[in-house]
Amino acid sequence: MTALQPRPVSTADRPLLPAVRVGGWSMRVRRRAVLSCVGLAVACLAVVLLATVLGDYPLPVRDVVASLTGRGTTATDFVVLDLRLARVLCAIAVGMALGAAGAVFQSLTRNPLGSPDIIGFTQGAATGALLQILVLGGSAAAIASGAVVGGLLTSLAVYLLAVRGGSLGYRLILVGIGLNFMLGAVNWYLLISADLQDAITARVWIIGSLNSRGWEQLWPLALTLAVGLPVLMALSRPLGQLELGDDLGRQLGVRVGAVRIWALVVSVVVTAAAVATAGPIAFVALAAPQLARRLTGSPTVGILPAALMGGFVLASSDLVAQRLFAPTQFPVGIATGAVGGVYLAALLLSEWKKGRG
Repeated sequence: MTALQPRPVSTADRPLLPAVRVGGWSMRVRRRAVLSCVGLAVACLAVVLLATVLGDYPLPVRDVVASLTGRGTTATDFVVLDLRLARVLCAIAVGMALGAAGAVFQSLTRNPLGSPDIIGFTQGAATGALLQILVLGGSAAAIASGAVVGGLLTSLAVYLLAVRGGSLGYRLILVGIGLNFMLGAVNWYLLISADLQDAITARVWIIGSLNSRGWEQLWPLALTLAVGLPVLMALSRPLGQLELGDDLGRQLGVRVGAVRIWALVVSVVVTAAAVATAGPIAFVALAAPQLARRLTGSPTVGILPAALMGGFVLASSDLVAQRLFAPTQFPVGIATGAVGGVYLAALLLSEWKKGRG
């Protein structure tokens, strides 16, 4: 496993825009990072438009625009607003949550492998949801609650086992990977012990799917993101300073313990909310922060670019999962798993060639 290596800032990366100042608070912004975020937001809007136009019942753009502006017919409103728009917005929200959480964990561990799905948090949320589906039973809200509780308990266990002297780093990843396999075994035991129909339902959920997701699943996640994402963005600067090491972070005035606890708690809640919405979708939290880092040319993992990249990756993957073998749709977790596996192999090969593997 490899620590993130903050690279020297090139001439192209230097701040070219004036500092943003609000009262006594100020922040430098870089032109390339701003342009990258704007480009990713536009790309997300393009995927939203494609997702509302394409389908078994294709619609012209003018009908989609009419429904979005309140001038559509009952039929087009149902297809555009209730079926397609809610689903693609769910995809973007889940992707943003996973991308932001992945950026936090990779900053905390200073390692590109330090994402929630690699170190066990999403697996813990899946265990909580499976216990609710297969053992306790209950509504969609109860399943979502089970996922949140499972993610929180797993994060607490990993933190208590990994923390030593107030620092985390590699131990968080090693303990998380071990717990990830243990919880995976628990999940398989729950599946093979369940009734066939319940096991099929749970199996589709555990792969990660956005099929039949609508407004009722979107609003709780959107509320969680509305609260959690600004908190994580506010922590982005001290997290970037912590990538230089705890000692240097303290010298720069970072309250290491408080920043680490707040970042962990908020990112775990955001991850659990995403898993409760769509299941444990693989590799988005792993790949999105590194893709965003390369796009922005930033020496650190930015929260907002990672969130936007996660939203774009998951929404476009879900569109491919819907249309590649249409009319048959397969869970989006299969698409992200196939692409993410190639990405993980390329990442490990790249680090090995650099002599850091």
